[in-house]
Amino acid sequence: MPDRRPEWLSLRETAELLGVHPSTVRNWSNRGALPVHRTQGGHRRYRRDEIELWMHNRRDGRASASVAETLGHAMRHIHIKITDGQLQEEGWYRKLDEQARRQYRQSGRTLFQGLSIALSSPEEDGIAEARALGYEYASRAHRYGLSLTEATRAYLFFRNTLLEALMATYQEASVSAAETWRRTMQEVTAFTDQVLLSLLEMFEAYEKHQQTVHDPFS
Repeated sequence: MPDRRPEWLSLRETAELLGVHPSTVRNWSNRGALPVHRTQGGHRRYRRDEIELWMHNRRDGRASASVAETLGHAMRHIHIKITDGQLQEEGWYRKLDEQARRQYRQSGRTLFQGLSIALSSPEEDGIAEARALGYEYASRAHRYGLSLTEATRAYLFFRNTLLEALMATYQEASVSAAETWRRTMQEVTAFTDQVLLSLLEMFEAYEKHQQTVHDPFS
């Protein structure tokens, strides 16, 4: 069922959500401690998802919630935007036909979904998800004639897009705790590194198999 709660909150509604007095919300906003937006008329408005992430981060700092829980909450509010103009600047992308481009444009979302799954799963399942994604990236690149270097560049493009979206989400929600950032990057880096290692392993396996097929007596 779709979430029918309002996306935007007034100062008083935000205070009710946070369980504090409106003057406290006003003070936090003025100090830049709470994410706030202004209407054309100068009124304060708050995005519900940013406030919920801000709340979650404060609770994480007090109660030592798991990294996966904190990241999982942030991931629900990430919006990954990849324009064709950005991709057109990539040499590997310009080599592809329209079908291949369409598949690659889905790669950012696929990586996002894989990380989301890994965060809510046991460690061994997270590793399996990362390896499956690496296999997918390697298979696609090999199928469309990309070199190992180009396949790696393609993956790094989408990985970096995901990292930028994650950082923007935290910044917009005024998440600035050093420990939160450190643990966040540890978790995300471990997953995305595993995807890359799997990509490299699988691509090399494809190349060896191809060489064997072309020269079975080598």
